[in-house]
Amino acid sequence: MGSNRTIVWFRRDLRIEDNPALAAAARDGSVLPVFIWCPKEEGQFYPGRVSRWWLKQSLAHLDQSLKSLGARLVFIKTDSTLNALLECINAIQATKVVFNHLYDPVSLVRDHNIKEKLVELGLSVKSYNGDLLYEPWEIYDEKGHAFTTFDRFWQKCLHKQTEPVSLIPPWQLVPAEAGNLEKCSIEDLGLENELEKPSNALLRRAWSPGWTNADKALTEFMDKQLLHYSENRQRVGGDSTSLLSPYLHFGELSVRKVFQMARMKQILWGNEGNSVGEESVSLFLRAIGFREYSRYLCFNFPFTHERALLGHLSFFPWNADPSNFKTWRQGRTGYPLVDAGMRELWATGWMHNRIRVIVSSFAVKMLLLPWKWGMKYFWDTLLDADLECDILGWQYISGCLPDGHELERLDDPEILGAKFDPEGEYVRQWLPELARMPTEWIHHPWNAPQSVLRASGVELGQNYPNPMIDIDLAREKLTQAIFKMWEIQAASKASSSDARDEVVVDSEYQDIPKVLVLKDKAPCATISANDQKVPALQVQDPKNDLPIRKRTKCMAEKRKNKESSENHEKDSKVSSSDQDTSSTADSSACKKQCSTSTYSFSVPQQCSSSSNLKWLWQEQIDMEQSSGKDGKHSYISKGERKEKKI
Repeated sequence: MGSNRTIVWFRRDLRIEDNPALAAAARDGSVLPVFIWCPKEEGQFYPGRVSRWWLKQSLAHLDQSLKSLGARLVFIKTDSTLNALLECINAIQATKVVFNHLYDPVSLVRDHNIKEKLVELGLSVKSYNGDLLYEPWEIYDEKGHAFTTFDRFWQKCLHKQTEPVSLIPPWQLVPAEAGNLEKCSIEDLGLENELEKPSNALLRRAWSPGWTNADKALTEFMDKQLLHYSENRQRVGGDSTSLLSPYLHFGELSVRKVFQMARMKQILWGNEGNSVGEESVSLFLRAIGFREYSRYLCFNFPFTHERALLGHLSFFPWNADPSNFKTWRQGRTGYPLVDAGMRELWATGWMHNRIRVIVSSFAVKMLLLPWKWGMKYFWDTLLDADLECDILGWQYISGCLPDGHELERLDDPEILGAKFDPEGEYVRQWLPELARMPTEWIHHPWNAPQSVLRASGVELGQNYPNPMIDIDLAREKLTQAIFKMWEIQAASKASSSDARDEVVVDSEYQDIPKVLVLKDKAPCATISANDQKVPALQVQDPKNDLPIRKRTKCMAEKRKNKESSENHEKDSKVSSSDQDTSSTADSSACKKQCSTSTYSFSVPQQCSSSSNLKWLWQEQIDMEQSSGKDGKHSYISKGERKEKKI
């Protein structure tokens, strides 16, 4: 064993098994495991209540595990992660700092800056892949460009020659003494306040955070549920999915271990000729692939938490209506499946993935709410809130990705209800006012005869709302918004024909910036082959190899007819409300401090937070919760299920 004194900086890698940073430190001398909580640096992405509850439980679990190996986890609350690390370094006279990579835009900036500062001070700083099968900079096409469609990306991953290998946990740890280091208890971190504890206590009935519990959940899923995953995954009621996403988000579970266990099942069932099992594994691995792809997009295109990957969406005339947003999040839209999903989210911090797709599509396509509002609300309320996955999901639904939903695609919630909740059990569970509605009318009570409504105890407009918008009217408004987007885009292109090119070119072909160079400014002596790279972006030539998103024929014809029959007013510029659709979702201070190079960048620009850690509309939600105006929507309902889905 070496003589190094190493600081292991834990973040979202809260496990001892297959933890590359911990394993490297254990082989090299004494270690100081540290978790640093810096609310100020979380900014607008300060975790929500249920997410912080999970983090607290997981940290306590990890602390006990590290204690059994010989070294306790040190907790530090600070206003500067860098300063906290420097204090740890001075306390033990550390020679090395190690950590596992994160890929969200905020962490990319912070980690890069911290690594540079520590290297300047002569520290050895090494970072590792503890979160993915392959690093984002390992997967590119034959031209060295980043993939912008999932299928091509995932095929490249599956056909990669090098197989990911899991690491066994260390047998023991030699603790580095840090007597004069200012520490705090896990309670002092402030992850949970007194008002939150009663609601959080109910979460324990459904979930068991911690890496050993994650291992048990994985084993149970592989042994009992994976075989029929292809048949059950679309059921929105019951435990039809793996329930692993919170464990994966907090790094309590190694994605490499999940992948390898699933592949072994696939090989076994393939040898047995079990086609159902093979299909189930393929679909489950595809879900793992989407998680990989979310990190891949955030690394290669670190602006995606603020704007769409496809540039034309910056011209979309979103309807930034706070009252519609409030109605949607409270589950009072008048569409039962949507309302059931939103009330489940409010009550439990959880929704089935299919319901997430349905409610987000409703917000974006039916109400034309800015996708960033929905993304931020999911971040604030989901138990498994994951910034990269939420960015991918909301951009996929909003037509912001080359292989996402078509922007003009609008699914009828009534039809989706009949498809995914045919008996209405899910709706009845979360909408007690509709519990007595016959299955025939459960997903469209507004069409039910008055006699049926009376017998069911339903008074539309009283104890259950009428639909807030008619499906045909919503479709018409969406079409008009798309026409308006094209007009504004054309006007902007005409008025800026002599202007300099943007990072994302808003052209007819909707071209996307390509990653051409990988940079790491730290001296080579401190860098391992696994160390985190930083992308450098360059605008793609619009004449060469552009990802083209074709408009459907009927939409093009409609536009042509509309243009020939009407005299449109030409806008020479985009209004401020159209240009910055985050309006209520971004604080004014955040807007002023955000800056993005219009040519290229090596490190993504960080969006500094205001002194208030929450977005403007979040303040309104907090006021509603504290005042009890929306008493029907407590975070944890009394009739909470014994187990939750993931």
